[in-house]
Amino acid sequence: MALSLVACANNTSAPAAESPAAQQPSEAPAESPEAPAEPAEPAKSEAPADDSWDKVKAAGTFILGFDETFAPMGFKDEDGNYVGFDIDLALEVSSRLGIGAPTLMPINWDSKVMELNAGNIDLIWNGLTITEERKKEMLFSDPYMNNRQIIVVRAESDIQSKADLAGKRVAAQADSSAMEAIQAEPEVMDSFGDLVESPDYVEALLELKQGSVDAVVVDETMGSYYINKDENPAAFRILEDNFGEEQYGIGFRKADVALKDAIQGALNDMVEDGTFATISKKWFGHDVWPK
Repeated sequence: MALSLVACANNTSAPAAESPAAQQPSEAPAESPEAPAEPAEPAKSEAPADDSWDKVKAAGTFILGFDETFAPMGFKDEDGNYVGFDIDLALEVSSRLGIGAPTLMPINWDSKVMELNAGNIDLIWNGLTITEERKKEMLFSDPYMNNRQIIVVRAESDIQSKADLAGKRVAAQADSSAMEAIQAEPEVMDSFGDLVESPDYVEALLELKQGSVDAVVVDETMGSYYINKDENPAAFRILEDNFGEEQYGIGFRKADVALKDAIQGALNDMVEDGTFATISKKWFGHDVWPK
């Protein structure tokens, strides 16, 4: 705008007497300096290419992290072999993807995210509950099984509900979804006499049986399995009350979308052709795929 106003003022000025110097042809106005070249845009830092599936194909296997005491999802049987529902699913998925059997890597459950992000394992497939907090740390597959966090007590106990846990010693596995479910109800948790963090559920249920704790909060999948396997299942009782329903998923590093998609695709095919249902019935007597 300033340049336009100046030009207009020059055009309307009265002509002045021309001096000899002024009578000489005026020089062509200096060309406006060229606009400075646009500064080059800084090179955009591109996100690293997702080669997670390519790496697994090249290795011929994926490393599956799991808690070796979490029956029936993944555990060591009496012969020392790793077996379980999740392991059977992973074996079938690997076969369909044209790679070797998964490399099974027992881990400390409270270190699972560290093991995953350090690259010691490729995924966590072991009754891993999908929670909003865990979604901040890892990428999840679609849910493949429903679950509840149940309360197990001794058969003769007078505990009938969560309210009756006031003043009692309650156990759950460290860094488990059961522990998260308890912490999500602070009023109930604060009423406990003591909240015991057990290294695993085998230990927690043994402590319950021996009377060291009054109740155990545990995944229904695992709690029911161990109670039914116990030499005296009638020694335990599962309350009607519980700490909520949830779903299991497979956990991956946040950036490993390609690996997640490959495994999800194979799993979906297994659901479609009935293989998932067959494996479910082997371990649970019915199809556990969420309806």
